[in-house]
Order: sequence, then C-alpha cells, then structure tokens
Amino acid sequence: MVQLSAVIHKICHRRKQHFKSATTGVATKNMRNELNRLVNTVSDYHTKKAFDTEMQSFFYLFTRYLAEKAQNKELDWDRIKSPAADQIVSYDRLPTNPDPKMLNKLAVLKVNGGLGTSMGMTGAKSALEVKDDMTFLDLTVRQIEHLNTTHRVDVPLILMTSFNTHEDTLRIIKKYANQQLRITTFNQSRYPRIFKESLMPCPKSANDDKSKWYPPGHGDLYNALLHSGVLDQLLAEGKEYLFVSNSDNLGAVVDQNILQHMVDSQAEFIMEVTDKTKADVKGGTLIDYEGNVQLLEIAQVPSEHVEDFKSVRKFKIFNTNNLWINLKALKRVMENEGMELEIIVNPKTADDGQAVIQLETAAGAAIKHFRNAHGVNVPRSRFLPVKSCSDLLLIKSDIYSLQHGQLVINENRMFETTPVIKLGDHFKKIAQFQKRFKKIPTIIELDHLTVTGDVNFGRNVTLRGTVIIVANEGQRIDIPDGCVLENRLLSGNLTMTEL
Repeated sequence: MVQLSAVIHKICHRRKQHFKSATTGVATKNMRNELNRLVNTVSDYHTKKAFDTEMQSFFYLFTRYLAEKAQNKELDWDRIKSPAADQIVSYDRLPTNPDPKMLNKLAVLKVNGGLGTSMGMTGAKSALEVKDDMTFLDLTVRQIEHLNTTHRVDVPLILMTSFNTHEDTLRIIKKYANQQLRITTFNQSRYPRIFKESLMPCPKSANDDKSKWYPPGHGDLYNALLHSGVLDQLLAEGKEYLFVSNSDNLGAVVDQNILQHMVDSQAEFIMEVTDKTKADVKGGTLIDYEGNVQLLEIAQVPSEHVEDFKSVRKFKIFNTNNLWINLKALKRVMENEGMELEIIVNPKTADDGQAVIQLETAAGAAIKHFRNAHGVNVPRSRFLPVKSCSDLLLIKSDIYSLQHGQLVINENRMFETTPVIKLGDHFKKIAQFQKRFKKIPTIIELDHLTVTGDVNFGRNVTLRGTVIIVANEGQRIDIPDGCVLENRLLSGNLTMTEL
C-alpha cells in the first residue's frame, strides 16, 4: 500500500512538472512573439537595433524567471550561514597611507534613476535641494572636483539615469560645463511590465506610455554599462576601478583607504556593509552559502523565515549599496562567464487596476561572480540616505555642516549618534514639509523627535532632549517663533500664546 501511494505521488509530481514545463513553454513562445512584434514597431535602424538588444536581455531574464518558478527554486535556509571572518573586513584594518596616484585609475558612478515619488516629487530625486541650497548632484560634483584639484588627478563622474530621469539629468548637468570634472551619462534599460495573469507584456508599441515600462533595478547597471559602450570607454581611458553608490546616499564619498585595500587585496569586488540598527532590518545582507559569499535580499526570503532575516543576532550587517568594482574583471564576467543575478519579483498595480509584475535585480548580487570578493564593514557615516522628509530634516539641520560637498557632524554635538526623527503623514511630501517648517529648528542637543498631525513650526525654534508633539484629528498645534522645547510632550489644540 505504501509503495502504491509512493508511485501515485511520483506520477502526480511528474504530471505537475510536465504541466509546469508545458505552460512555461507556451508563456516563453508567447512572450517571444510579442517582443518581436514590439521590436517591429520601431522604424529607425539604429534605434531598432538598440531596442532589440534591450528586449533580448529582458527575454533572458523572463525565461530565467519562468524556469525558476517551474522548478520552485528557493534558497535552502538551513545552508545559510553568517559570513565567515575572512568574508568581511573591518574598516579599522584598512591601510591608512593610500597612494593618491591610484585615484587616476578610478571612476565614480552614481545610480541616478530615482524619482523620489515617495516624497511627492515628480522629477529626478537628485535635483532636490538638501543642504545650503545645494542638490544631491551639486554635492557630488563639489566632492569630486575637490578630489581632482587637491590631488591633481582626473576622476570622472558617471551618472546612470533611467527613462524617468534622463532628460531632467541632462538639463541639470549643463550648469557644470565649466567645472574641473568630466560627466558622462547613460541610460539604464527600459523593460516592459508584465501582466501577472497572462504573463504578456503591457506595452503594445515601443513608444507606448511610460507607465507600461519600468527600469529593472540597479542590478541592470552591468548590462547597461556594457551595452552603452561606457565600460569600454572607461577601460580605454586607463580606468581600472569603479566606485558605485546611490545618488541619494550623502555618506558615499570616495574613500582612498578602501581603494588602496582593493588594490592590495586584489579583490575584484568590494561591498561596503555597516552594522544593522532597528531601522535597517529590511536591508539586504551578506551571507555564506555553501562557502561562497552572496547577497540575500528580503524579497528572496521565504515568509516563514522573514523574522529570522530581520534578527540582528544572525545577520548583524546590511548592504549600503556602496560598491567597488574592478572594471577589467567586470568585462571578463560579462563577456565570458555571463552574470546571473537573483531575480526579485516586484508586484505592482497598473493605472487600470490590473496586477502587473516587474522583474528586477540588485547590483550587490554580483558579488558571487568575482574573485576575492568580500565586504568591508564601514562606519555608519558612509550610509546617509535621504528616503523621507524625516531624513531630510536631519540633513538640513545644524547637526551637519558641509566641507567641500561632504557632510560632517557638527563638533558641538555631544553624542556620536544622530537624533531619531519621526515625522507623521502631514510631513510626508516635500511641499508639506517646506510649508510646515518656516525655518529648520536648532536640534544640536536633540535625542528624539516625534511629530504627528497638523503641526507648524515658526522661525528660530530650538528642540532639546526628547520632544513629542501630537495634534489629534481636528486639532492644530503652532510652535511659535523663538520657542525652546526641552523634554516636552505637547498634545491637543495649542496656539502660540499657550506655549
């Protein structure tokens, strides 16, 4: 009886697999036909050729996604270990007398495809003014200019834009024409969104509405570098190393110690990681998987292990997305070995309410393809992203000052840590944030700030210690000009005179 049930189970399993592979075959064929049709909607020869290359890359990603789905391919959780001691090097152990001439072999790339929609922006996020009337891009340009003039080197700046930010970025960089800096821009891929039910592409023609397409995550960096010709251009100029970071990470400045360590250790790939706090539990982490160092993103974690993943005990560090890449090695991997990055399925809802999916990849996942690749555990100061208006308040405040485009913690701050700031939904969008703060408060002695509800700040307000301000539904609180709040909890309806 036992044997019979085992046989039936086997037959059912085979049928299931057969059904899956049959449906996979149909979906593959349908997608290929649709992509061919899309390519044929382009008339110009050169545009058509470039678009065809892009669609081939997308098709390869799509077929990998189907194959993995059919095989039910998942990471075996029991084989995941914390990284070994030699897979993560402490920043304190890096060389402290780097050779500045190595900078001539470096290029800096900023991932500049974000729109800042979560903060209510419609243009390129890097155009947001973050400090002393300067934008993310202004600060980056100032930093690299300072590097070039101080050391008499030629570090170029590369901007990877998306179809959402490309025109915006080209307009912005015109103002840097006379600076001591070369700026190159290239566009990352544009892939068609996929209807979840039919597994068919959303766009009907190559110039269909923007909402039908998506930029496939920063893991597309390698493909886009190769196909745009920028990789070959950098190699022809004698560049050997590329420092990559997100344009909204204000802590990601060129660090010569890390560059020198990369040269000395002959590492082909270095990922900067930093210690997790409660705010970073969802960040991707480095793991040891069967002896190899790999990136693990929360989207890849089976639901029953998500809490395990978030635990600081097992995974103490997370990926800052500051990456150092050997360009010759990248060329070798892309042309000979090929790069298969873990696919992240990002579910979305289209404008008409239909469920769609986006197949994306993460740049850090490439670590497994390179020799001597490892993490460097860097100070928290190298990870200062601006993802929300709470982050923006901190950066704009007197906690930080600027030195040659680089953020430096105010020497009058008594603590090494920065204050915790939590602004509620009334401050979520940039326009609301700017309206509610007549001037950014003085917070040099602040530990914690929570603000919820309809709250407005006057000029020259000082916040110290722990300050919690809560205006409930239908209530309003106005903090008057010159007000000092120290270890205060404010709630209810409050006008200027009552404070």
